[in-house]
Amino acid sequence: MSTAQGTSLAPVRQCEIVELGACALSDLIAAREVSCLEVATACLDRIERINPSCNAVVSIRDRDEVLAEAREKDAMLACGVRQGWLHGIPQAIKDLASTKGLRTTLGSPLHRDSIPSRDALFVQRMKRSGAVLVGKTNTAEFGLGSQTYNPVFGTTLNAYDRTRTSGGSSGGAAVAVATRMVPVADGSDNAGSIRNPAAYNNLFSLRPSQGRMPPEGRDPHLPSFGTVGPMARSVEDLALLFAVQAEDELWSQPAQEQTSACFRERLLRDWQGTRVGWLGDLHGYLPFEAGVLDLCRHALRSFTDIGCDVEPVSIDYPFDQLWRDWIVLRAWLTGGPLAGRYADPAKRALMKDEACWEVEQAMRLSALDVFEASGRRAEWCRTLDRLFKTYDFLVLPTAQCFPFDARVTWPKEVGGRRMDTYYRWMEVVIYATLAGCPVINAPAGFSRDGLPMGLQILAPGHGDLACLQLAHAYEQVAPWCSIRPSEEIVTTEEQTHGCACA
Repeated sequence: MSTAQGTSLAPVRQCEIVELGACALSDLIAAREVSCLEVATACLDRIERINPSCNAVVSIRDRDEVLAEAREKDAMLACGVRQGWLHGIPQAIKDLASTKGLRTTLGSPLHRDSIPSRDALFVQRMKRSGAVLVGKTNTAEFGLGSQTYNPVFGTTLNAYDRTRTSGGSSGGAAVAVATRMVPVADGSDNAGSIRNPAAYNNLFSLRPSQGRMPPEGRDPHLPSFGTVGPMARSVEDLALLFAVQAEDELWSQPAQEQTSACFRERLLRDWQGTRVGWLGDLHGYLPFEAGVLDLCRHALRSFTDIGCDVEPVSIDYPFDQLWRDWIVLRAWLTGGPLAGRYADPAKRALMKDEACWEVEQAMRLSALDVFEASGRRAEWCRTLDRLFKTYDFLVLPTAQCFPFDARVTWPKEVGGRRMDTYYRWMEVVIYATLAGCPVINAPAGFSRDGLPMGLQILAPGHGDLACLQLAHAYEQVAPWCSIRPSEEIVTTEEQTHGCACA
């Protein structure tokens, strides 16, 4: 273990550190086989080298401050004090979440210089577990849209193809994890914002059961579509971060006893006879880019390999009406919080068109519109509940098209059909959101052009552990899960500074 204060590690040692997952790092730090200072140094050096080509990490903290904090973590360990799973592990928080003393812009020029006075609750939990914050991760403006670009920091580029979108709105988090700048990261999900970027960067992500993460900044008794969740390169690491974020008693252990073996044991399960329902394109309702469905069908074989019975499922449901209800409920819950900014013409001029559209949709709604849409949403929840009496899990693609040109704000056409809103091309994600059930994105492989895609694994409500267990078993037999991005760093001026979307 290096004792040099602030001295860079040898390149081979740094490479070993950044390749390790969160569980492995946690164990090594706890055993004092690697120091928190070494880990922080490797992380910061990696960000300095990789980040200019993809623009994933923003508002990076002063290097000396981060290293000083890492030394404090080492001093605690020397005194026999370990805070928790994340002790000494570098983290970058999505730029939608409040971080005390660290700029939080929401990707909006309205908040360019905003510095919160408190941490979001899940950030508090991560810090209590010992995380060392190195900065923020880039997001779509106000988290709107599955394409990570904004006028404050620019565009985040895909880890596997620097000409393509990283997805969104947690695109910065996904690329930071995929390129080994941080071992795990937080994201948030309303309409696929943690699932889509994970799919587009060959990662695992979990949108937890609705209510597992407490709401912040609003009436806690109102419903919500958004939730915080973890993102990682392995399910074991995904479980670790989820345990911290949710303060899940099922996963809790005294700090000195916390090891990756604890997660590994809880993730093991026999899958013989487990029934998995394949929803596909919902019997032709959803349009897909050529190649997406074939790739996902091929990935289904991995469920068969672990002992599951996989069969296609056809749901007789008015999905066109469900989409219209989604528009109503999303506008109510998304446009409402933005209405105050919209009411000021000077602020409205600095808001993206999609944000203004959400407010304008909300302004047209009546209480009766919301009540009726909510009632029909309840019927969808009952429909899924009935399906889960027959099937243990449901599976469908995570996105309807492969990662597209990063200069495009959103696809205007998919599978020959016109997309009538900025998130219509991600309609495939709303079914889990509306039901509030846990859903994991798992890598599904790559297109002929080398572009990643993902599968959504849905479990019954509060079946987060079961979802993690199935994804873990899938990971063991799906070869593409371990395929990492090329180390070739593209340094054109446009990509170095983050291209602006057309």
